[in-house]
Amino acid sequence: MTYRVNGRSFDEEPAPGQCLRTFLRALGHFGVKKGCDAGDCGACTVWLDGTAVHSCITPAFRADGREVTTIEGLGTPGDLHPVQRQFRDAPGFQCGFCTAGMIMTSAKFTDAQKADLPRALKGNLCRCTGYRSIEDAVKGKAAVQTAAPGKAVGASVGAPAAEDVVTGRAEFTMDTRMEGMLHLKVLHSPHAHARILSIDKTAALEVPGVHRVYTWQDVPRKRFTTAIHTDHLVDPDDTYILDDTVRFVGQRVAVVLADTVGAAEEGCRKLAVEYEVLPAVFDPEETMAEGAPRLHGSEDPFVRDSVHNLLLETHSHIGDVDAGFAAADVIHEGTYVSPRVQHAHLETHGSIAWMEDGRLNVRTSSQSPSIAKVKLAYLFALRPDQLRVFCKRVGGGFGGKQEVISEDLVALATLDTGRPVCLEYTREEEFTTASPRHPMKLTVKLGAKADGTLTAFQVRNVSNTGAYGNHGGETLYAGGAAVMIYRCPNKKYDAFAVYTNTVPSGALRGYGMTQPAFAVECAMDELALALHMDPLALRRRNIVRPGDALVAMHDGPDDVMFNEDGLAKCIDLVAGALARTADQPSPGPGWLVGVGVASSLHETAPPTDHISEAWITLGDDLVYELAVGTVEFGEGTSTAHVQIAANQLGTTPSRIRLVQSDTDRTGFDTGAFASAGLFVAGNAVLKAANAVRDRIMEFAAAHTGVHLVMCSMDDEHVVCGDARVPLATLVALARARGIRFTAARKAYGSPRSVTSNTQGFRIAVHRVTGEIRILHSVHAADAGVLINPEQVRGQVDGGVAQGIGFALTENFQVDADGAVVNPNLRNYRLPTYADVPRTELLLVASSDSVGPMRAKGMAECCINPVAPALANALTDATGVRYRELPLTPERIYSRLGESQSARTGPRR
Repeated sequence: MTYRVNGRSFDEEPAPGQCLRTFLRALGHFGVKKGCDAGDCGACTVWLDGTAVHSCITPAFRADGREVTTIEGLGTPGDLHPVQRQFRDAPGFQCGFCTAGMIMTSAKFTDAQKADLPRALKGNLCRCTGYRSIEDAVKGKAAVQTAAPGKAVGASVGAPAAEDVVTGRAEFTMDTRMEGMLHLKVLHSPHAHARILSIDKTAALEVPGVHRVYTWQDVPRKRFTTAIHTDHLVDPDDTYILDDTVRFVGQRVAVVLADTVGAAEEGCRKLAVEYEVLPAVFDPEETMAEGAPRLHGSEDPFVRDSVHNLLLETHSHIGDVDAGFAAADVIHEGTYVSPRVQHAHLETHGSIAWMEDGRLNVRTSSQSPSIAKVKLAYLFALRPDQLRVFCKRVGGGFGGKQEVISEDLVALATLDTGRPVCLEYTREEEFTTASPRHPMKLTVKLGAKADGTLTAFQVRNVSNTGAYGNHGGETLYAGGAAVMIYRCPNKKYDAFAVYTNTVPSGALRGYGMTQPAFAVECAMDELALALHMDPLALRRRNIVRPGDALVAMHDGPDDVMFNEDGLAKCIDLVAGALARTADQPSPGPGWLVGVGVASSLHETAPPTDHISEAWITLGDDLVYELAVGTVEFGEGTSTAHVQIAANQLGTTPSRIRLVQSDTDRTGFDTGAFASAGLFVAGNAVLKAANAVRDRIMEFAAAHTGVHLVMCSMDDEHVVCGDARVPLATLVALARARGIRFTAARKAYGSPRSVTSNTQGFRIAVHRVTGEIRILHSVHAADAGVLINPEQVRGQVDGGVAQGIGFALTENFQVDADGAVVNPNLRNYRLPTYADVPRTELLLVASSDSVGPMRAKGMAECCINPVAPALANALTDATGVRYRELPLTPERIYSRLGESQSARTGPRR
């Protein structure tokens, strides 16, 4: 067969049944991505004779004799196609994993299709952007700016990798080929709870191409936690690489290593496993009950009461809630349920390992290569110098890659065989084995005086940590921020992280705060209704103000700086925006219209240790090399770090060369999560840049005999009084004396600041179908000083879009036996372009941050108020309170008849 790809001919024979996506990647066209292998996401879009197709569901043989165009053939960094230029300049991407498919799809749009993007883009998914910037890109609306020397902070400069992203040349984890690479596949448990009695490898090892089969007897018997934090002691060591007991459907049973993915899969099918099925339990309340099946043995030091399967419980109070309720004129109590949520980052988990010069190298899709290295060194008894872990560009994370769940297996196989080994998750494995958001059931009880003053605030939180405790304790404590937002002299917080025989829960954007925010903000609206008060008036009366203690679980001292009233300003901005659009018409007869608002506070770094180190060196080419361990996966830290360095060094971003996320080439970095990529690593970059600047100016002052205070950086010169000394001259003089202009600095996640966010919605609900349409979405945020305004807008857009999915469409379904029944993007119902409105973003001007340049991260916090604002709007429209997510049409319709106050127009 003869194929023409990007104008070149190939005489190749695809394997029987091979799809065009894998065939093209085997030819080296790595811009063709895998997001689903089911035709759901569009990341693999290419042109076949000029027509856009999903290559994952197109048989390779159909391209025989036809012209195939991939993103690499559309344009190059020096010669961009117009649509590539539009995506660069919008910018129409964040992590960039979906971007090639978006460009290949939209580059074929007619004017009619551009006018109907909900239909035209229905086959392309993006988890990062919220689609607003993609719409801007398709319509040619540019936002990227050029920064003057020393003026980078505050400008919407483009990402350093922008042209590589839009041309498909940006390398993601799996975008490489290695000679002799072997492939791993995992046999997963069909049982929610069972003991493995035996595994017969015989038939599997007879499959042609199979090299090894690993079971629990073939791996180091060391307990660890897959969760990533600097202090591993905050998470339980309750996991083995492979175990002889399985505790959820999907858990690893055995691993097959083979020449090809197909051979490894066949090897898994040939394994004969004998199980002793054990009793399983799936509901946390039942799991805590006396006599429930025991999930973990008493040897686990983290399990406080192994009979009741508690990973962790916390009981705290301030004041006397009983007295507070006794003093209340009105009491509200309600129970609110938040489900599992999948991260659905379009790049699935994956790692590649190989040996080089006697050292283990691991290339991985992780949010923290530094801590992944620490864990691998522990598991396999390696010295730090025997191991390198690094990332290329990562295709989304949202907390899902704050785990070590693929790196250990490739390391195991490479150390055993000495050969390169690859493991790439399927989309189904993401749903069945990776760590979703913790399902939580929260009971909130509030007491208030008739004027709305809170007298008592009590929360009971039962969190389903699943079969293993990774992140279970930390997310439990994080939920206290939902209690912190309101003043009240009497607070009580009881929380339980409970083991069940379900897929382990983990970190997801909002990190334990999103679920309690839903409960507390809905409860506040219900309390307002009982008080006959406007919900915003109730919030204004009770929100914390500068000078108040940020009290949630204790009233001791903390490291949080809270000096400006950003939250009140956010509420006022959203209220004003909704008032301005109050006359917005409803979609027509049969639609009920309502308005809802919710708020949140979020600390700008995690309360546990967070460390980052940055290195900056001025090279002979007059380019500053900035080395920082933070991973780029769409949160925009790469751009912000370059801007901070350029700003302090008096130059432009083009003269900063970024090296990142490589344990051989960068310092230690806890990881990119909890907005610490900006807040902590950004401070490290700021300190390093200032140190290098000062060193250069001190040298220049000594060289010219001018006092240091008369010196300043000016792009490729240092101005010393009336003299402009070229940097090239200073570098040459310094080299001659054995001096290098270089510095390394560390930053830590303390002290911290507070971000404020308020979300408002005007929605319409159809009284017959239960369908929700969002008429207006507005979000106000206190982001501190904006490093890159367009990136801040992009993070909020993406966070709101994820919050809408959490609230309305995403439905993680598990059957009575603990198995996930909808492990794909289509049936899970990830939001598409048509589901996500443009959000009006209103920013509060503040300068109370202790972050770099007084900035605050926005990637994490903006999701928190979205679901409760939607739920509050739904109640305002229908008169019915829905306390369980997602708010699907079926769930809404089933209770619409309960309301005797259904309206055809807006309530306010």
